[in-house]
Amino acid sequence: MITSLFSKSKPLNFIIVLFIMLLAFVLGNRHGIDQSAILEKSFLFFICLLTVLVLNFIVSKNSLTQNSNYEILFFSLFILALPNTTANLNILMANIFLLFALRRLITLRSQINVEKKLFDAAFWIAIASLFYFWAGLFFILIIITLLLYTDNQIRHWIIPFIGTAAVFVIAIAASIICYGNFFGIFNTAPSVSFDFSNYNSPRYIITTTMLFSFGLWSSIFYLKSIKQKKKAFRPSFKVVLFTAIISFVVIVLAPQKNGNEFLFLFAPAAIILTNYIETIKDKWFKELFLAVLVLVPFLLLLF
Repeated sequence: MITSLFSKSKPLNFIIVLFIMLLAFVLGNRHGIDQSAILEKSFLFFICLLTVLVLNFIVSKNSLTQNSNYEILFFSLFILALPNTTANLNILMANIFLLFALRRLITLRSQINVEKKLFDAAFWIAIASLFYFWAGLFFILIIITLLLYTDNQIRHWIIPFIGTAAVFVIAIAASIICYGNFFGIFNTAPSVSFDFSNYNSPRYIITTTMLFSFGLWSSIFYLKSIKQKKKAFRPSFKVVLFTAIISFVVIVLAPQKNGNEFLFLFAPAAIILTNYIETIKDKWFKELFLAVLVLVPFLLLLF
């Protein structure tokens, strides 16, 4: 039943996802919702919904799946599993800017307006790093993308650095105007923590186990499926995989291990899982696989 519902893009799918996101948002912000903060919380919820729409747009416009809505379902379920990811404005903003960058990198497949797309990707990643320092690691994704397309034009390798420099100059100018100094606007520091003790709870143990076990299993088949794609589309699928790898590195390096850092992994993981679901031939196994992914986040509400 679940597979037949989300196997095609339907308005009902978005309504279900909206309900899941609303439930996750209420759970993640239940201690901070009051009359004085209603505007701020509304903005946070708007960013959450916008993230879902951007993810769906990236997937549908670049044929990353077979015209299904599994990716937004998985994304919303991941959010429900770790609802506190809806409460951190900086990470929400960094994540959506990274999705903007991912969209520009994936569309390099067309080889149209390459310079503009590279500049935009670097620009969005640089802005994301202003909200969350380690989001700057995704700049590596630009280098990887250029390597995947075997781009030997020197200007294409220089343009991303110009895009990053543009954000840096604008940020310094804004800092001088608003704070009276050069670096007041840079409110994030390059700190690192390898203390994973905060994950030692049933919710985090179950969620991380689900994410990494299902994600790793799906990634194996995802890699195999890339070989079956049209040659022009293969780099796009590889970019998604490298996005997931970099997201995992960000999780490991995150200075505060409070679960919010997992948000960066949700979008690429949702795309990879969707591709695996679409390759499963046995209907009973597909239903079982999907049922576990759906039920676990709701069962975690008991903790």
